Amino acid sequence: MKALNDAVAEMDFDFLSSGEHTMSIEGMRKVLGSENSEVVFLDVRSDKEMKYLVLPFAKHIPLNELPARLDELPKDKLIVAYCTSIFRSAVAYTLLRAHGFDQVKGMAASMEDMVGAFKPGPLGKM
Repeated sequence: MKALNDAVAEMDFDFLSSGEHTMSIEGMRKVLGSENSEVVFLDVRSDKEMKYLVLPFAKHIPLNELPARLDELPKDKLIVAYCTSIFRSAVAYTLLRAHGFDQVKGMAASMEDMVGAFKPGPLGKM
């Protein structure tokens, strides 16, 4: 519990407003266009939501399974969590930080925004 308390305690206004803890759609484009990406996109949506859209470049672990599956994620790469509306990715971000993942960001865009930015062109080619 101390690790969770510490992770939440560091999230003051400056922390949240700096933008260094989030990734924009433009940042996502740059990362996806790089061949040597050290980024893992973590999709924390439910299995039910995955029936509608799967992003082929992402690792899917539903948020409710994340605590039991942390060992599936690398601690030496940047992890960018996303979900349908940003809320669950913020929870995933906090959980990962509390478990010692230092390189974590949350997508600063909803799934709808991501699909609008990437489909059909770039997503169709993956």
